[in-house]
Amino acid sequence: MRTIYKIAILIVVVAIVAAGMFTYQFSSATQTITLNGAGATFPFPLIDKWAAEYHKIKPNIQVNYQGIGSGGGIQQHTERTVHFAASDAPLTEAQAGKAPNTLHLPITIGGVVPIYNIPGISKGLKFTGEILADIFLGKIAKWNDQKILAVNPGVSLPDQQITVVHRSDGSGTTFIWTSYLSNVSPEWKETVGRGTSVNWPVGLGGKGNDGVAALVQQTPYSIGYAEFTYAKKNNLAYGYVQNAAGEFIEPSIESFAKAADYAAVTLPRGDESWARVSIVDSLANNIQAMDAYPITSFSYIMVYKELNVLPNMNKATAKALVEFLWWAMHDGQSYAPGLYYVPLPSSVVMHNEATLRLITYNGQQLHK
Repeated sequence: MRTIYKIAILIVVVAIVAAGMFTYQFSSATQTITLNGAGATFPFPLIDKWAAEYHKIKPNIQVNYQGIGSGGGIQQHTERTVHFAASDAPLTEAQAGKAPNTLHLPITIGGVVPIYNIPGISKGLKFTGEILADIFLGKIAKWNDQKILAVNPGVSLPDQQITVVHRSDGSGTTFIWTSYLSNVSPEWKETVGRGTSVNWPVGLGGKGNDGVAALVQQTPYSIGYAEFTYAKKNNLAYGYVQNAAGEFIEPSIESFAKAADYAAVTLPRGDESWARVSIVDSLANNIQAMDAYPITSFSYIMVYKELNVLPNMNKATAKALVEFLWWAMHDGQSYAPGLYYVPLPSSVVMHNEATLRLITYNGQQLHK
């Protein structure tokens, strides 16, 4: 009887231990993991869509992305308070020095467009680069200025003061816009220059692409600039911009894709310097770039090559981050056209695959 009793106790103990291990494994496999990101508002609609769709596939993964502007994203990345950051401006050499071993991942391609609010005038007002620079310099102050009228024959433009609207926060969209203005206007290049933040000669400031869009929407006779999605979703009039080939190009997925095709951009390794990568710069003097919208750019996600540098990072979260980014570069690209972004070309996807394979946690590769 004692032997039977001991065997019975042993069976119960084994069953309890096994049940505990099963519960642990089950809870570990289904634990909720939150991936925190912050930065550019340019790709916010796309990243927000990714977060929702990925959660349907992986209910235990929550992607929390805050659109605070590229400047804020770079700051949080540098301070290591987020798992990933987004920026439309790659890190400068100085910024990279403060955030060593940062990887750049192009995540989408889109365009920055002039948006305006002129009662009675819909989309399609034409702008040269020189005109846009002079408006944002304050040199062209009225809508019926002769320079604007000359490229818009037959359009009745009002004798009204132009209200300029720009970003008030550190912004990759501003970096793209001011890069373009620096390319087309020597005066802009010398007096204002390019950057995520600049000293604006004139105008009102709005926070984020949505803030600029809202200000333009609320202010008659205003002009601003925003990522194309924000113009479309807010039903704002937007301009056609002259490219180096002399064409006035309507912003569209097709004209952004053309720009990317023509851009002679050589992508560095993910862990090398990306400071000089620019579709805008590549197109500036390309007179062969027919049908290409000239203010087109990549947007980037930035992560650390070794993820254990982040406080409170663990292997499960590190692996979840890499898996999410891998999905975003592949299946996630299918959501881009519906939000007026261009899916990444296959060559860029392959480039990102190589970059994602560089990511480690405690020296161990997370995706092979």
